Amino acid sequence: MLLEGHADGVNGVKFSPDGTVLASCGADKVVNLWKVSGDCENYMMMRGHKNTVLELHWTADGDNLVTCSPDKSVRCCVKNMRGHQAFVNSCAPSTRGDPLVISGSDDGTAKLWDLRRKHAVRTFPHRFQVTAVAFSKDASQVYTGGVDNVLRAYDVRKEDAPYLTLPGHTDTITGIATSPDGTHVLTNAMDCTLRMWDVQPYASGDRCVKYFTGHSHNFEKTLLRCSWSADGTRVSAGSSCANVFVWDVDSRRVVYKLPGHGGTVGEVAFHPKEPVIASGSADHKIYLGELAD
Repeated sequence: MLLEGHADGVNGVKFSPDGTVLASCGADKVVNLWKVSGDCENYMMMRGHKNTVLELHWTADGDNLVTCSPDKSVRCCVKNMRGHQAFVNSCAPSTRGDPLVISGSDDGTAKLWDLRRKHAVRTFPHRFQVTAVAFSKDASQVYTGGVDNVLRAYDVRKEDAPYLTLPGHTDTITGIATSPDGTHVLTNAMDCTLRMWDVQPYASGDRCVKYFTGHSHNFEKTLLRCSWSADGTRVSAGSSCANVFVWDVDSRRVVYKLPGHGGTVGEVAFHPKEPVIASGSADHKIYLGELAD
């Protein structure tokens, strides 16, 4: 199914927690909502950001969307969170359902927001730009990555210093995703690898337990994201070669390399209940496709 409605490149796509709605965002500064069933009607268009919308996420209850933009703001529906001094590259709501949001910016900070308050409640300083953020499964930790190629983990209840620092990538981290069971974190980077990290408290040895290759990043330096399937058996990422990539976690093998787009694929999202994926691209298009077993 081809979904057309964006007037510029699509940066992000996410299914709602119940799988009935697909949200998309793009360089046209618009967030579109699509019905997943039937003719996949584009039934709502939301504006608010003054620049491209780089990332979006549903809140855990499925009632709201969190978005971020180079206009230096993070938004959750009508609430506009300002405090960053430069482009906001990434955002993520709490996975636990509480009113917390984490964001990462070119100003060298990640900020923790409480939607009930006006200003950020915590700031995690970094030496360089922060390009990707995510919450842990229980929302007690946040993960950040940036142009220094390092994955960091912070305890939101403690001091601002990271309790875990994980080097390994050789170029900017562009996407972070926590596994459904919370034991691992997936990172996508401009070194053209996905890496899977063991973030369990008592893990020993090299925490980078797997890596996945095949997709590509190019001179555009796009913030390509990554995601897990609902059962944790597959991971996905877009690519500058305009293909959609899906890997099997156990074998690390590319099980799907799907053509169709005419530009860099920024994000690939798994449906929470069905064998369906959505992909958004710089060609202004979104595809919904069914994965065969």
